[in-house]
Formats: sequence, structure tokens, C-alpha cells
Amino acid sequence: MAQMKPSSLAVFNSNDIYPISADSTMPFQQHRDIFYLSGVDQEESILVLFPDCPKEKHREILFLKETNEHIAIWEGEKLTKEAALKTSGIKTVYWLQDMEKVMFELMTQCDTVYINTNEHYRASVETETREDRFTKWLTNKYPAHSVAKSNPILQRLRSVKDQIELDLIQRACDITEKGFRRVLNFVKPDVWEYNIEAEFMHEFLNNRSKGFAYTPIVGSGNNANVLHYIENNQQCKAGDLILLMLVQNMRITRVT
Repeated sequence: MAQMKPSSLAVFNSNDIYPISADSTMPFQQHRDIFYLSGVDQEESILVLFPDCPKEKHREILFLKETNEHIAIWEGEKLTKEAALKTSGIKTVYWLQDMEKVMFELMTQCDTVYINTNEHYRASVETETREDRFTKWLTNKYPAHSVAKSNPILQRLRSVKDQIELDLIQRACDITEKGFRRVLNFVKPDVWEYNIEAEFMHEFLNNRSKGFAYTPIVGSGNNANVLHYIENNQQCKAGDLILLMLVQNMRITRVT
């Protein structure tokens, strides 16, 4: 927050849960930035940072989807305000339905709003994200405020790892190594690419991983020449080169 302009606040949103049919969805993947800053791994969450706020309790705020017994039974346990404090260290937690009222107060006290945009040079996103919708709502409702980008600050922060991050990266490398060593003992002529993928997944899940961090590439023979081959459905023949491009996705236990 020390790198933010005076009298400014920054807002970070969770990712959406994306639908794939009438009543089924893709597995939720949290936005890396709000997770990095708060540790909150839950949909419909908003983090607000306002270091110069006159009210000390509003210098760090979390907005969360209000949970209840029905949600707990149907979807699983969600963060309570107490659990959110333990997870993030943020003392001020509101339910999401209070967001517009609280934001109105905050916007009367600041001059600049930092929005969180995807600045990666290879980014090509056609889907409007939750972050995009929030930014559109905020800038339409408060057009007189200056707008700045939080991404350059985050890139500088996230490029320097602290010891906790280094330990987690090492743990991720260790689990991935176990997967490769398992596959070294498994691969032989006539196995299928998906068999190799399954061996990795078995080792990853057995070590409390969430699975693959991205769609794995297991390309044998000529498939290894396809830069982003992901079908993984061909048989490996004797003498084939097998290209493996994959890594596991760490499971970080949430405090409740």
C-alpha cells in the first residue's frame, strides 16, 4: 500500500464461477491477485485497500458472500467473518450486500481508484470478468474520480518472494518431481498418452495437490511437434520421443 498515490483506494475481485450447462459449472479458480493479497479462496469476494482512509477500520476491508445453513449443506462451508479474519488478517469484514453503501462512503473520501486489469502482454480475454463488470460499474457511478492501474505495483510485489512463498514453491517442485519419477518407472512401448497423464494425476492427488496447474501436454512421436498439444489420446510407440509439459497445483489449506 505504500506505493499507492495519496488519497487512493484499490479494489480486487474474485473470479466468477463459469457455467458449462444448465446446472453445472467449471471448478472455481480464484483470481491470483486477491488470493495473493488476502488468502481468500472464495467466489464473490472483494478486497478494498484504502491506506489513507480517515476511519482506521476501513483501511482494509473484505466483502464476502453471506453464508447460511442452506448454502453450507448445498455448496459446502463458506467463510464466516471470524474465519475470514483468521485467513486474511483483515479485521473489517462486511457481507456483500453492504458493498454499495460502504463504497459510497469510501468514494467520498478518496480521489483516485486503482482498478485491477490484466496487463500481461499475451492476454487475450474475450469473456467479461467479474473484475471487468465491477470496474465498469465503479467508473460509471463515480466518473469524477481519477483511475490508476494496480497491476504495475502488483507485478513488482509478486516478483519478490518471501520465505512462505519459497517454501510453497519448493513443495510444489517436490510433488512434481514425484510425478516424474513415478512416470519414469511406468513408461514403456504401447502405453497411451492418457495413461501417462493419469499416473501424474495419481501422484499429485496422493500428495494433496489439486491436480494440474494447467492443461497438461503429453505428446509422443509427432505430437511432440505441436506447440500446445493437449489431446493426450495417442499410443506411444517404441522409439518415440515423449514431450511432457505439466506441473501440479498446490492445495493450500484454508483456515476456518
